[in-house]
Amino acid sequence: MRKEETYLVVTLWLLLLSNALACQVSDVVAVSGFLSSVGVNQILLVWLVDMLLTILITGLQSLVVDRFNRVSLMGWMSCAYVLMLVVLRLLFSLQAPRWLNYSLLYLLAEQQLLFFPLVFWILANDLFDMAQTKRLFPLIATGSFVGQILGLGLAAIAPTLLTQLQLKPEELLSLNALVYLAAFLLIQSRLKDIKFRQTTQKQESAIATLTEAWSFVREVSSFRYLTVAILAINVCLTVFEFHFLVVSNHVFSTADSYQRFYSLYRLGLTLTSFVIQGFFTSFLIKITGLKNAFFALPLAQLIGTFSMMLFPGIVGGVSGFSLSKLTQFTIDESARKSFQAFVPEERRGRVSMFMDSYLFAIGTVIGCLAIGVIVLLGIQFNISTYFYAYLCIGLIACGGAIAAIIKMRSVYEESLFNWRLKRRQRGKIILDKLNL
Repeated sequence: MRKEETYLVVTLWLLLLSNALACQVSDVVAVSGFLSSVGVNQILLVWLVDMLLTILITGLQSLVVDRFNRVSLMGWMSCAYVLMLVVLRLLFSLQAPRWLNYSLLYLLAEQQLLFFPLVFWILANDLFDMAQTKRLFPLIATGSFVGQILGLGLAAIAPTLLTQLQLKPEELLSLNALVYLAAFLLIQSRLKDIKFRQTTQKQESAIATLTEAWSFVREVSSFRYLTVAILAINVCLTVFEFHFLVVSNHVFSTADSYQRFYSLYRLGLTLTSFVIQGFFTSFLIKITGLKNAFFALPLAQLIGTFSMMLFPGIVGGVSGFSLSKLTQFTIDESARKSFQAFVPEERRGRVSMFMDSYLFAIGTVIGCLAIGVIVLLGIQFNISTYFYAYLCIGLIACGGAIAAIIKMRSVYEESLFNWRLKRRQRGKIILDKLNL
């Protein structure tokens, strides 16, 4: 590796690490503080707002990313995060309503997790050629994993450490602001004068992008059924996460205790996902075949639903949610990306954005609304076991996802001959190999 290339890889690795670290710390602090100060039921409103922002930003990203210099955009974005974190720190100092402070912090963390990696990887693709990306991107991507580990570890020890130093939990916001300030300085010193490949991309409106993606999904039957399955899966994921927060918050009722628990839980989940992804996922997809791999997540959710119903406390909540998330992060995510490889290059970005962003947001909104109605009715009529009702929503969603995947599997081969996939001439060969 040449010296200039090494410097560039290290710079990008540190930028990815910085964002991952700050996102994890902000997210854990926001969730822990919100649950202890406001309550778990109100987080449904925060999720709704977050999903509306996700839809908005996903729609605007194509209008912003391709119209500005990538390095300048990364720099200004880092500065914007510094400013927003400083403003949030002032709101805490001025004793603004805690629901507002923690809601804004959560929304900021989620948008950091969404938009920073988007711009980052587009910039990285501009800096390297195809041969370099295959060799260097896996190495650069480890920065995100290391950042997650460091962020979650810091969040876990922060309550004890801050107590000893007689500091408030919101001082972590100051730390995050310094992290993004360091990222800005790194961008200015290492990337400002770098010459990179200028790519010409077609400018389209958000409506045109969404219309093209929807047209593709509607006309390719296997993608159409998979879309239904993904929507149902995300409804179930919302149910699972809400129930997990309800039962865990009941056991760890203070902000500090919940922050320790939540950080360590997510740290364990991240490490386990990394091991499964690295050593087992490819083997499992190979022996089951790509079209059958999509059954893994809804079946895991089905088992998780019964676990939560049979053991309504923290044991069932944690085990069911963990099984679902581990399957999502490993087998399902890999299978989905492999399936999207059948989409021609000129349409793949639009279709991926639709399936990974819009469907996630829409499914979460549906889940939040359904849970919200059940929670309100349960409180109104003083029914303590209303959680069984929203778990039934999850159960129905699991059934819908499995039925949709069965339909997808029945039209899988013939879909590859659809005219919209005609540029993927090798699709049938790839399919045969995956089904060996």
